[in-house]
Amino acid sequence: MKTFMRSAIVGAALAATACLVLAQDVQERVIKFGHLNNTDHPVSMGVKKFAELLAAKSGGKLKVQEFPSNQLGNEMQQQAALQGGVQEMSAPATTSLAGIVKEFGLVDFPFSVSNYAQADALLDGPLGQALIARLPEKGLVALGYWDLGFRNVTNSRRPITRPEDLDGLKIRVIPNPVFLETFKAFKANPVPMPFAELYGALESKAVDGQENPFAVILSNKFFEVNKYVSATNHVYAANIVLVSKRFWDKLSAAEQKLMHEAADEARSYQRKVSREAAAQAVGELQAKGMQFNELSSVEQARMRAVAKPVTEKFAAAYDQAIVKLYNAELARLSK
Repeated sequence: MKTFMRSAIVGAALAATACLVLAQDVQERVIKFGHLNNTDHPVSMGVKKFAELLAAKSGGKLKVQEFPSNQLGNEMQQQAALQGGVQEMSAPATTSLAGIVKEFGLVDFPFSVSNYAQADALLDGPLGQALIARLPEKGLVALGYWDLGFRNVTNSRRPITRPEDLDGLKIRVIPNPVFLETFKAFKANPVPMPFAELYGALESKAVDGQENPFAVILSNKFFEVNKYVSATNHVYAANIVLVSKRFWDKLSAAEQKLMHEAADEARSYQRKVSREAAAQAVGELQAKGMQFNELSSVEQARMRAVAKPVTEKFAAAYDQAIVKLYNAELARLSK
């Protein structure tokens, strides 16, 4: 009994010491977390959950300050701010990273995954981690991937029911080579443009349409300026939770651990609310007056065939070790 009591006392003392060390290793910090989306969007909900978890884990010392709706600039401006250490965190679409790590273009390959389970396995597995490992040398650290959803085309001119319907349409795309070449293959006229400028361009008819997940289309009120929404599901899109490496390197090991833990827990929550929002958004878009249509499996297959030469071209220009891993993962996931 004495031995048991002695062990319990020693254990309690060690636990108390560990807590004290942890407390000493966590400083008061304010973390500026910027993103492009409105406060009713699942990305904002993910930021709030991350902030809540991090505050709880750090005893209120690590405080996250959210800056939604492009308040800190567009994708590229926020990326530069993180690299320069002016901003601590952001959660852009992975597409925005292709300019500094071109292999992130693999995530944007059209028709590569067909459901959420495949998407999560691809990004949370070896391929997603191999891409994350390329970021620190570019001044960024990633804490994982969030859900943005399958991208779909809206426009003001006609429904998209087959590849030919995209012919001649001016479609805003993310300033990303894979997106540009994919829509060129469909004979559309892709217009690269920062997201912050998109609503005005649709309103003024500078572009006919755009492509984004349903929740983004709803949150940004694109139903006010586009009549047609087509479930092309041409690309699965993910957000990536980024931290400035300059900021990260200032953190203690304990603080970094808390950041990782909060990000992992927030990821599950964010994906859940994002996918629920996508399911609800279609009905809401129709209620707002948009004409919704789905593509048949035959036309989806035709679109995949049109896009295949684009993916082959880009894959040939990427690091072949990463491409080999990507193809192996897709083969494993499709079984």
